[in-house]
Amino acid sequence: MPTETFEFQVEARQLLQMMIHSIYSNKDVFLRELVSNASDALDKLRLEALRDDSLGADVSDLHIGIETDKQARTLTVRDNGIGMSHDEVVQLIGTIANSGTAKFLRELKEAEDSTAAEGLIGQFGVGFYASFMVADEVTLLTRRAGESQGTRWTSTGEGTYTIETVDSAPQGTAVTLRLKPEDADDRLYDYTSPWKIREIVKRYSDFITWPVRMAAETPADDAAGTGEGADAAPREPETLNSMKALWARSRDEVEDDEYHELYKHISHDWIAPLETIRLQAEGTFEYQALLFIPSHAPQDLFTQGYKRGIQLYVKRVFIMDDCEALMPPYLRFVKGVVDAQDLSLNVSREILQQDRQIQLMHRRLAKKVLSTVKDMMSADPERYATFWREFGRVLKEGLLSDFENRDAILGVASFATTHDQDEPTTLRQYVERMKDGQEHIYYLTGESRQAIENSPHMEAFRANGVEVLLLTDPVDEVWVEAEPEFDGKQLRSVAKGEVDLGTEEEKKEAATERENRQQEYADLLTWMTGRLGETVKEVRLSSRLTVSPACIVSDTHDVTPALENMYRAMGRPVPQVKRILELNPEHPLVSGLNRAHTERGEEAGPGLEETAELLHDLALLAEGGELGDPSRFVKLMADRLERTL
Repeated sequence: MPTETFEFQVEARQLLQMMIHSIYSNKDVFLRELVSNASDALDKLRLEALRDDSLGADVSDLHIGIETDKQARTLTVRDNGIGMSHDEVVQLIGTIANSGTAKFLRELKEAEDSTAAEGLIGQFGVGFYASFMVADEVTLLTRRAGESQGTRWTSTGEGTYTIETVDSAPQGTAVTLRLKPEDADDRLYDYTSPWKIREIVKRYSDFITWPVRMAAETPADDAAGTGEGADAAPREPETLNSMKALWARSRDEVEDDEYHELYKHISHDWIAPLETIRLQAEGTFEYQALLFIPSHAPQDLFTQGYKRGIQLYVKRVFIMDDCEALMPPYLRFVKGVVDAQDLSLNVSREILQQDRQIQLMHRRLAKKVLSTVKDMMSADPERYATFWREFGRVLKEGLLSDFENRDAILGVASFATTHDQDEPTTLRQYVERMKDGQEHIYYLTGESRQAIENSPHMEAFRANGVEVLLLTDPVDEVWVEAEPEFDGKQLRSVAKGEVDLGTEEEKKEAATERENRQQEYADLLTWMTGRLGETVKEVRLSSRLTVSPACIVSDTHDVTPALENMYRAMGRPVPQVKRILELNPEHPLVSGLNRAHTERGEEAGPGLEETAELLHDLALLAEGGELGDPSRFVKLMADRLERTL
């Protein structure tokens, strides 16, 4: 049959040369592309055979075969799928693209890195040409099912290709690569090596529906006359892939042990997962997901370089190991597999961030994980307790970033509380226990439970039996500042603003008492506000203290000192905020100070000023704050102690 020679277009030739010179950072993907194409051909044949009874195609043993020849340095990927006609070869293989080559080439040259370039290649659909990264010559032999003649396409990638019609060709497609010499420095490996073929297929194509077979190795001593030489029976081909796409099988067909083995393979964890989550979406955009919640948090969960564990597949072909676009950062501990049906094989991370289908999956997967945790709360409290102990701290990060799911996150959150020394509580449980007349959910942040419980801010709440959430995680300082609501109740810090506890009748009595006290202490409060004006914005009487003489509080909308310190540690400038000093009029020290000021008036002298200063510094220390001048505080305290001797 006559052989026709064609030239690539100028742009196509330039594009091909760029591909040959390693646009792909990982040359192993050439085999992934060929196996994926073969798998698609088998899928199409199975579908076509169902539609057309007269096709006459053999579908009894659909498979993909890989053959190597070390001496000739060739690698062949063969399938018995749908195959291609002469016209299809000309259209699909003979030209890199039907249109847009110049635009694509321009974008490719402008791509800043190899990852972006790979993404463009995926958009353009030229994965077959990745073969030229590892081959000096590529030959494609194909025959479409139902036709009698085949087509051979050959090219060295130098600018021309040949197409000829052949009389005898098996059904399907065979791609034969004449491999380049091995070059480890250029990441060109020995692709005739069986172990290398196994490694690539296992990594990228393990879950493909069809068996990927390779001729079994012949022992090196066969030729030495061990009875397994030329006269021995041929060995059965070895199947390289497991074909166990667990996410595509119904739950009834899969044992828990199989799920656990897949989890251990993905996560490199030796403990079975805490929870397995299955998700299958059908319709205009189809995908399957098999997700796992680990039983324990990895040590590097909060390090900057932590890699998320969601693997992305497209039609069971492995694409990406840690696909960040599929799961929000606060769910980065979730491991698993997502298999999409309609994505490109070569999507880059940049493209994934903007892909509408990926964004839909991102939202659906996050909601599914949160709903699973919610179900775990009611169905298995013990396992939920394990989950929250291990991952509650990172999950609360979502309150700062995922406003769409904020209510769902608050709904599955648990917090230490004054209600129970050991058992944490949910916000729902807190609301159900709220006292009559209580309008807000109260909390206090701090470094530890002990420090919070000993805080002067807690005194009135303890005396009135009002439950307070004890928040000790660093992220708590940030998300509570947004003042989120739960079930119509605002979260309020007990260290901010005015405190107004008790029933309506008790509040009226307290207001009358406070007004009388205000008149009694008015001069002292005015005097102290003037003397401490550089450090506080106001000195006032407290309704939250029952034991301590004084405490430091913030205005309702002021930034807390702990949050100020966090911002400074991150290098963010924070303007200094003056806070409020509250005095307990029932404390002997405060009542004595008021009496002394009333008696001495303007002749109070430095002694009362030092007492006022010490009172402020003691309140600051009681909440874990830092003194502005520690040496002066020590000197004043030493002088006062000396006078008591």
